[in-house]
Amino acid sequence: NFFTPWIAEATVFIYNYKRFDPVALMNQMDARHVTSFCAPPTVWRLLIQADLSELKNPPQKLVSAGEPLNAEVIDQVNNAWGQVIRDGFGQTETTVQIANPPGEQITIGAMGRPMPGYEIVLRDPATGEEGDLGEICLVTAQRPLGLMKGYFENEEKTNEVFRDGVYHTGDIAERDERGVLTYVGRADDVFKSSDYKISPFELESVLIEHPGVAEAAVVPAPDELRLTVPKAYIAASGGHEPGPELAESILAYCREHLSAFKRVRRIEFADLPKTISGKIRRVELRQAEEQRHGGSIPAGTEYKDTDFPNLMN
Repeated sequence: NFFTPWIAEATVFIYNYKRFDPVALMNQMDARHVTSFCAPPTVWRLLIQADLSELKNPPQKLVSAGEPLNAEVIDQVNNAWGQVIRDGFGQTETTVQIANPPGEQITIGAMGRPMPGYEIVLRDPATGEEGDLGEICLVTAQRPLGLMKGYFENEEKTNEVFRDGVYHTGDIAERDERGVLTYVGRADDVFKSSDYKISPFELESVLIEHPGVAEAAVVPAPDELRLTVPKAYIAASGGHEPGPELAESILAYCREHLSAFKRVRRIEFADLPKTISGKIRRVELRQAEEQRHGGSIPAGTEYKDTDFPNLMN
């Protein structure tokens, strides 16, 4: 017996450009009748800086990939296009581990649930205990088909991630009562301030709600009193001039929308370093803070909450 599979016909359109232009992109999507659209968070965050109504026929399926997407971005796209961006989590070492597949109820800002073939546990990075907050680990007793065998000619690194019966992703997540997972941050991105754990992604999600913020990256900055404090590197949105007035407005917004121990205390306007795929390289910003504190590189123009007396009332 012969079986001929049915294959759906699809066309993949790749738009090549020298400089990102959200309006030009939307015009191309209309002209090419794009029905499914996948983009990294950087593109989504830049798109909402434009008038999303420029796209007359929005795609029916929207996906974000590469790094977590802020809930504010998802809300704005949903309000304009009537479609929810589906977020998920995977790595170069795996296929998609966690996602929001069609038909599933979506929790805005969450990664979703484990995909078939993956048994996921959350482990405390310090103790190894399992719970509802911890490092995303894949159980390897029955090895997932989508998981790599190891790093090429790097046995040490392979052994480091494959230990204690699990594969360690190095990413932290939190699970709610429905089993839905929300991204917290890379294990090496989460830091302490006054002995409280700070998730950069949570603070960044609040920052981009401010109309003057296009993108933000939060890192620890050395502080004599609190050991470290949250500092935000910010790319200002169009029509907003980086400077003390905008910095004060952003810091005031943080005071209104964040608990005292989570508040962003310092701001610096800058072009954010990124990988070729558009991921923000917080590690470069962390290293820059350490080097500036040590005096090996000059400091940039930094605005502190203590610079603005109105914020201290």
